[in-house]
Amino acid sequence: MRRRSLVPLIALIGFLAAGAAADPLQPKEALALLERVADAARTLNYAGIFVYQYGDQVETSRIVHYTDASGEFEKLETLDGPRREIIRNNDEVLCYYPDAKILRSEKRLTRRSFPALLPEELHSLTEVYEIRKGDPERIAGFNSQALILEPKDGMRYGHKLWADSGSGLLLKARMVNERNHVVEQFMFTQLTIGTGVTRDMVNPSFNAQAPAWRFDRFTNNNMAGSFDSGWVVTQYPPGFHKIMEMRRSRQGSSVPITHLVYSDGLAAISIFIEPAGGRTDVREGLSHQGAINIYTRTVNDQIVTVLGEAPAVTVIQIANAVAYQGK
Repeated sequence: MRRRSLVPLIALIGFLAAGAAADPLQPKEALALLERVADAARTLNYAGIFVYQYGDQVETSRIVHYTDASGEFEKLETLDGPRREIIRNNDEVLCYYPDAKILRSEKRLTRRSFPALLPEELHSLTEVYEIRKGDPERIAGFNSQALILEPKDGMRYGHKLWADSGSGLLLKARMVNERNHVVEQFMFTQLTIGTGVTRDMVNPSFNAQAPAWRFDRFTNNNMAGSFDSGWVVTQYPPGFHKIMEMRRSRQGSSVPITHLVYSDGLAAISIFIEPAGGRTDVREGLSHQGAINIYTRTVNDQIVTVLGEAPAVTVIQIANAVAYQGK
């Protein structure tokens, strides 16, 4: 039987060696390369199949992205597990759940999806990550250039990005934690760029009509700056800033929950604040769910839960800095 146990180790050694061999890019050059990758995901027409690996889980999805003079359109569908299809027309998002016959409508959330993982504002990345070039590789039939984003501090995880040498489109992305273990990875296995991608390919596969389908509308107009809960983070790591603040309710409950999100452009930390209400099942302190670190504490009879794919020290620091300063 062919042994495969050394493959992850060899890949990790290659990652570290590439990072050590190349000198950090100057901010201007690094920014130009990142902008090319970010622009490609938003402006090119492409269709492909990619895999998402998270811990022991592997998910396969198909994506079609199309742009023209009227805007940006996208179709994302799962290929294993429960069927789900997400249709995006600019900032309007429709989520189809055909097994449950549910259609949900919402404004585009801040969470980005592969291959559009990079933020529109990229300057902060060059401030908190050292960026190096890695070795060229061939991925899904395309020649790629690797970029390594190494944290300048211990407050965030590292990243390695492989972009198509011709178009700049992101072909593969990997996140590693402070122990150099792979946290998550996206990778195209099949891909078409440009010719052959049409507007019809981003149309929904389902004709959702009442009464067979239930239509749920989620209005999200509480982005950063438009809603003030009175809760703040008094001190957070360099490079992080608030990108979202909203109020929501837990499914099956009318109790309001305040949700804040802080990000450095790649790492995202979520903060949930809800009334304790005499609950006795709250487990304070640090816990983990896979690569996600979670820290819970009680403040002013409110349960504060902070979580994210970031080092425990980051999650703890932010959690301990959450305070109520009033509206």
